[in-house]
Amino acid sequence: MLEKNSKIALVTGANRGLGLEVCRQLAQQGVSVILTARDRQKGEQAAQQLLEEGLEVIVKPLDVSDNQSVAQLVSELESDLQHLDILINNAGINFDFQQQTLAADLDDVQNTLNTNLFGAWRMTQACLPLLEKSQHGRIVNVSSGAGSFAGPRGLQEQSGGLPAYGISKTALNALTVKLSRSLLETGILVNAVCPNFTATYPGTEKMGARPVPEGASGIVWAAMLPDDGPTGGFFRDGQPLPW
Repeated sequence: MLEKNSKIALVTGANRGLGLEVCRQLAQQGVSVILTARDRQKGEQAAQQLLEEGLEVIVKPLDVSDNQSVAQLVSELESDLQHLDILINNAGINFDFQQQTLAADLDDVQNTLNTNLFGAWRMTQACLPLLEKSQHGRIVNVSSGAGSFAGPRGLQEQSGGLPAYGISKTALNALTVKLSRSLLETGILVNAVCPNFTATYPGTEKMGARPVPEGASGIVWAAMLPDDGPTGGFFRDGQPLPW
């Protein structure tokens, strides 16, 4: 059981990689963490690592692409919790570097958007009543430089690859701005974070990927912003990125 009077965070797609490390770093700062995963067994295995480290975490099954799954989770949370302080929309799929825009499988693109964009949108809408009960509400959308129009990996410099993933992250950035404007009077801060190329898969560190804890730290930074922190921005390692 979570301590209802503590700061509470929910992290989507958290059974491995960045999501799991974000759960770890938040719990190390005294936050009570709800670790969610589509596969409950994988979620429980991941959470066991954190429990063995003495960290406070519980596991909930969640598929952000499924309305019923989201509704079931939020119904349980509303029964068990008085508030939710941090929502980290980390769940993401389909780094489709082998696919080209002109030949893209649009069913595949639609499926990607349903998780990477609409999953975050769906979770924000569903969790908003609990977030509004927090004194320090934070929403962090885990984005990517692949969704930026600028920079070395931005849309202007890319070939026609990453159509589903890149466009989903561009749209997620736009959603971040819209949400931040809509929630301006509530005090809930909403930001997008690019963790940069991170070694979430074996072997990628040989390709120059940064360690997972480094990528996760920028996400945690946005989750723990002070009340006068920025909102509606796009960041990497706490520094603004161009849209």
